[in-house]
Amino acid sequence: MPEYVFDNAGDQTPNRFAALETLFDPGTFRHLDELGVAPGWRCLEVGGGSGSVARWLSKRVGASGQVVVTDIDPRHLGAFSEANVEVRQHDIVNDPLEQNYFDLVHTRLVLVHLSQREQAINRTFSSLRPGGWVLFEEFDSESMKPDPAVNPFETSLKTLEVLRRVMADRGVDMYFGRLIPGVLEANGFTNVSAEGRTFLFRGGSAGADMFRANAHQMHDALVSSGQLTDKEFQADIARLDDPRVMWPSSVMWAVRGQRPLSPT
Repeated sequence: MPEYVFDNAGDQTPNRFAALETLFDPGTFRHLDELGVAPGWRCLEVGGGSGSVARWLSKRVGASGQVVVTDIDPRHLGAFSEANVEVRQHDIVNDPLEQNYFDLVHTRLVLVHLSQREQAINRTFSSLRPGGWVLFEEFDSESMKPDPAVNPFETSLKTLEVLRRVMADRGVDMYFGRLIPGVLEANGFTNVSAEGRTFLFRGGSAGADMFRANAHQMHDALVSSGQLTDKEFQADIARLDDPRVMWPSSVMWAVRGQRPLSPT
């Protein structure tokens, strides 16, 4: 099974999911709305987290539509009362999916974690019906790193930098979101477009909450890497309630494209 850097079994997971929804659901819903998700659509949500996107899709596709929401560990999805939602425990790298079936496939912060991401991407592509849409939302964590030399108001947190290095060592492609348009083009997708969203995170914000949850879950790995002491870790965490501490977020690339109606 794929090894995700952040384990859904961790105590920090509910806080991370809550922060992710606050930060990124508005942009996700806007892109899905622009794609024209409508009654009767069959939608696949890969890596459903705590289910906020699946619930939005459920309302949009209505009783005549279908939402399949998957996660390798679906414990935080809970129970859906909506009859048009199916929850699956599913490994996108290894487990089969319907072929030529879905009108939409959406992922958010899933593919970036996978060392076998090409296999996962191909699986999502083949599950789309001809003319169906994919919306991939994935981080590029390298193109917008904090740099006080560029902007003296930005804060460079050692824990954040070490976290990025440890994630890269574990197979996370830290530029991946920026590369997706080329992946879609290379696979013959049409109407490819992309938007990069970034935020100024401050202490006390949802961005700080997300970083705190991630850092706590990775504490042992960060310290055992030899690049960070526990004292340095605790000092950075203590600063996350201070609104004067600020840094640019990773870039969330939202990339969408349409599977061609006929082979190219």
